[in-house]
Formats: sequence, C-alpha cells, structure tokens
Amino acid sequence: MPKYADYIKRIEIDSLWSGKKHIIWELNRQVNILSGSNGQGKSTILNKVVKGLSAGGEFPSHMLKGVKIDVEPEDAKWIRYDVIRSLDSPMVEFTESGLMKFREITGPVAVRSALDFQIYHLQRKYLDYQVNIGNRIIAELQQGNMDAAQHLSIQKKRFQDIVDDLFSETGKKIVRTENEIRFSQIGETLVPYQLSSGEKQMLAILLTVLVEDNQPYVLFMDEPEVSLHIEWQKRLIDLCIELNPNVQIILTTHSPAVVMNGWVDSVTEVSDITL
Repeated sequence: MPKYADYIKRIEIDSLWSGKKHIIWELNRQVNILSGSNGQGKSTILNKVVKGLSAGGEFPSHMLKGVKIDVEPEDAKWIRYDVIRSLDSPMVEFTESGLMKFREITGPVAVRSALDFQIYHLQRKYLDYQVNIGNRIIAELQQGNMDAAQHLSIQKKRFQDIVDDLFSETGKKIVRTENEIRFSQIGETLVPYQLSSGEKQMLAILLTVLVEDNQPYVLFMDEPEVSLHIEWQKRLIDLCIELNPNVQIILTTHSPAVVMNGWVDSVTEVSDITL
C-alpha cells in the first residue's frame, strides 16, 4: 500500500528563471502564505511544484528537474493534493463536441468555465464522500455505536451550515434533501453553475477540502481571493481548517484580508526565500 505524506516540509527550486534565482522555502505544518509584488515569482513557485506532482509516480523520480520537495514522513512516496486557481477562465481545452457532451450531462444550464468544470467533478466526489460516510455510519450503528455514528455526519452538516451562512445575503440555502448540491432561493431551485463567480469559487474551495474526508493532504491556492468579497477572504483559511484539520495550506495572495484572522506569522515574502 502506497505511503502518503502528511505534509510538505520544504520546497527547493533551482534556477527559477534561467539560473538567476534559487528558492528554499521551509514550510509550516498547516498554513503557508507566499506574498510579494507582481513578477517576483509567487505563482511560478507554486506552478513548478504542482507541475512536478501532476507528472505522477513516486517521489522523487517524477519531480521536475530542479524542483525538490521534502515531506513528512521522509520515506513517503506519494502525496495527496489539490489546486485552486484564482480566475474563472474559459474552458479552452474543450472541443466543441466534448463541451456539448459535458452540457448534456450537467443539464440545461450553460457550463462555460474551468471553475464550472471543477465544480462538476467535485459534485461527483461529493456523492462518493456521502456514500463512504453513509457506509461507515451503518457499520457503527450495527455495532451499537450511536455516538460514533453521529460524529461521522458532523463535517457534512458543518459544510452545509457554513455555505448557508456565507450565501445568506442572497437568500440561498443548500437543499439538504438532495444528494447533489442544489440551492433554494425564493422558491426557485438553482444548480451550482448559476452562482456568481465568487460563490462558485468559495463553494469549490470548501468542497475540495470537505471531500478529502479528514485525510492529510496539501491544498495549493493561487490568489484564491480574487473573486471573494472581503469578509469571505478573512474567513477563508479558518473555514478550510475547520472542515479538515489535517490540511496543509500553501497559498499565494495579494490581499491583507486573507491573513487578518491571526495568520500574519504564516506569511513569507518571496525575497526572503530567494538566494
């Protein structure tokens, strides 16, 4: 059985730009925020690490040349991770026939963006997550463990409560009798693709964290605050940790609001890790 890492301890990148910069970044177990002005390499650092991880295979052979990561435990060969991008970009990677097929699956609402596509895949993961939780609840009940069974449903309910609270200004609530995520708003039922860009972005982040089901994993976020209003930015990190205390967050940001709730000590300037 593959041995998964709990978190990334250190990122080292040779030749960030044609041999001009060398990056060494010592990471915290839980929250790591990379700051710096445009052009300093925040997104480049994240993208190089993610590209290496996405190549697949065991550590360290699959990492890009010049990119090295140290993990805990040291002998781990695999790592669970997710990536959240900042912009709701067009789905340029789709062929017209592929896009038409995707829209047939997702219903009459026009699904146009990469974020819509991400939410579609998260819906599938959410269904699997619920099945897994349901099976574990049944197993606990069969053994007479009522408290343990109730505990298993806490995270899902907390996710639903959080989303209802965040979307309360527009009167949207998650329909709790549905297995897939649907919203009610003034008597109308909405699918996630009908949300605003900011709502979709927040939903994607929270779902991404939830469906990992408390497993240790790394969440990379590249300027996730772009579509989020200020109050959501302030709560972003805390909400992620609440839904999965075992997540390690590695994010880039321009926004002071993201660090306001006690995360200033987790900020690293690009210039401080550049040799």
